[in-house]
Amino acid sequence: MPTAKSPLPPDFAFDEAAIAAAAERLRAAGVADALGVWTDVHGHPKAKVTPISCFEKLCRGAELYTVGAVEGLGLAGPHEDECAAVPDPATAVVCPWDKKKAWMHADLWHHGAPFAGDPRGILKRALDRAASMGLTFHLGIEPEFYVLREDAETGRLVPITSTRFEGPNACYDLRATVESDPFLAPMARHLEDLGWGLYSYDQECGRGQHEFDFGHADALTSADRLVFFRFLASEVARSIGAVAVFEPKPFADDFRSGAHFNMSLVDGNGVNLFDREARGTGDLAATHGLPLPDAAYHFTAGLLKHAAAITAVGCPAYNSYQGLIAQGALSDFSWAPVIQAYGDNNRSAMVRAPLNRPCIENRAVDVSVNPHLAAALMLHAGLDGIEQGLDPGSPFNTDLYRFDKQELRARGVHTLPPTLLHAIDAFEADPISELAFGSYKQTFLAFGHKRWERAFFAVDPPRAPAPAAG
Repeated sequence: MPTAKSPLPPDFAFDEAAIAAAAERLRAAGVADALGVWTDVHGHPKAKVTPISCFEKLCRGAELYTVGAVEGLGLAGPHEDECAAVPDPATAVVCPWDKKKAWMHADLWHHGAPFAGDPRGILKRALDRAASMGLTFHLGIEPEFYVLREDAETGRLVPITSTRFEGPNACYDLRATVESDPFLAPMARHLEDLGWGLYSYDQECGRGQHEFDFGHADALTSADRLVFFRFLASEVARSIGAVAVFEPKPFADDFRSGAHFNMSLVDGNGVNLFDREARGTGDLAATHGLPLPDAAYHFTAGLLKHAAAITAVGCPAYNSYQGLIAQGALSDFSWAPVIQAYGDNNRSAMVRAPLNRPCIENRAVDVSVNPHLAAALMLHAGLDGIEQGLDPGSPFNTDLYRFDKQELRARGVHTLPPTLLHAIDAFEADPISELAFGSYKQTFLAFGHKRWERAFFAVDPPRAPAPAAG
């Protein structure tokens, strides 16, 4: 008779002191229920609700999940064994929208090993590669999203504000920011209470679009935070009768919602490898003109080498590519980072090396991203550039939108994949995907093709013509 295989190895070492400390702290705070949260391929949080009386059991992996019941992680089929979710008690936080609940980020285990399709585990494996080189990966994310309400007359989603704008966009409009205070103020309070280092938030270029900027952290913490942030924003919006929209391009005539990744590597002495003040500049700075350490150039070159494959993960939705166009329906600009190049402060390029902070920024990431998967792939790409000593070539610090594709190619510059299908094909062909995702690569590919086909082959039914005027 076959026997069931345990999700956890028999010698799994739990941090009993951390579990006890978290349990005491949460019970003292009046928490009634706890969540051990993991994500699906979309980066959507998944969890069961566990009474605080069972907190210690939850932290020891007592909650099992039929992972094949969610999209895109594998283990599909009624015969597959469950995964155990093992929360990290050090990540326990009281939920700002419901003080009776606590949230912890969890890892999935299957048949005695980390589950191959767990996005958080995939990022951890990438971080292990960096650690073997004596490096820690730091990440700051800039999430943009729309906050909308349903119009009573039309049923359409519209901004929660009544401000009308002149010109092509609403960027930094103070009136719209003030009108959005019922949403923005509680969000800001919650982020400050969480200690994330919030330093600004604003009305972005889209009508009803906002961005929050907070401090960077190690990549695992930052990826976890984006998952939590999107859920928090959804709950705060719901509390005022609105909806937070994390679709990359919700409107044809307005701006896409990005989630730029600002990346750096820190050595064992706490020195940022991309910081020219601490590391100085090298031969590549003399050649290419930007005052950056060679490590920053190499990392950038790795991102550009694997740019098409990275885009399949950083821009994972069919709708993502409806936003990855240089201008779109706006008459002036959209600033979508569609060009596979880099510059210092050039927002027409995919990669930016801003001279006001020591990081490398990938702008070709949108807010629908699974941050763990994207961070893992970008880290592997950047480390590839460093290990091979890659040269990114000369930077482009002019408006690349002024050139057509033929002119760009003549300069050795390509555009990013124009559709999800092109990006998936690039991901499949690039060996970096196997290195980053391992056996999960095939599952991710199958899901990507399914996502493409589901959107591309949909046919809208014919509509009756509108009646003639008069």
